[in-house]
Amino acid sequence: MKRRSLFLTTSATLGFIFLYAPMIALVVYSFNKSKLVTVWGGWSLKWYGELFRNEQIIDAALLSLKIAFISASVAVVLGTMAGFVLSRFGRFRGKMVLSGWISAPLVMPEVITGLSLLLLFVAMEGMFGWPSGRGTGTIIIAHVTFCMAYVAVIVQSRLSQLDETLEEAAMDLGAKPSSLFFLVTMPLIMPAIISGWLLSFTLSLDDLVIASFVSGPGNSTLPMVIFSKVRLGVSPEVNALATLMIAVVAIGVIGAMYQMRRQSKLLASDE
Repeated sequence: MKRRSLFLTTSATLGFIFLYAPMIALVVYSFNKSKLVTVWGGWSLKWYGELFRNEQIIDAALLSLKIAFISASVAVVLGTMAGFVLSRFGRFRGKMVLSGWISAPLVMPEVITGLSLLLLFVAMEGMFGWPSGRGTGTIIIAHVTFCMAYVAVIVQSRLSQLDETLEEAAMDLGAKPSSLFFLVTMPLIMPAIISGWLLSFTLSLDDLVIASFVSGPGNSTLPMVIFSKVRLGVSPEVNALATLMIAVVAIGVIGAMYQMRRQSKLLASDE
């Protein structure tokens, strides 16, 4: 028993070191005074100041945050609807097609998805005159396409585990379908919706490949700017930017976990 416990502890420790040691090194080197990222020159906030004076990175970061917020919000609405239909509507004609259509972006290589969307936008521009060129709108449409697939899977999984007797009781008490969804079903699946939004936001913020296909001049997202800078060598500004992103993501995850835990306690107290 002690050997098993020692093995699990050692495995968990090595796993955490493998996952988080590079991030810790990146955060430490973001405070490096030296311009050379591999040579320690003492503690400094110099590169954070340089980062906030770099208009190219700031503009790209604001554009990425805007795209990620809109894409995640739209994907949550469409993905929740798709997951609800697949889970609650039983068997209907075209269910397999809808299920396959939703699952396709999960297994499709990003290069194929980006290229196919680019060809679609070019064809639509030639036939209908819209979209006129590639830009923020086409990036949002592309991100919604694959983000809603993740939301649909998460919501469908949550709905399959949901106790349907609660919804049946609400219907017996005279709840209309819209009231049933917004007052009973939606609060019960809210943790899945929040998880889907956070996952979509992260995927959209992190996307490089698909955005490279469907973006136009003057619409470079943050990953595209970072990738172009890293190709010329890692700069301390990039380390500072990555540290800020890690801090924002950590705060968001902690906040979401706190909210989901609070809601679980409220549901448990109601039962």
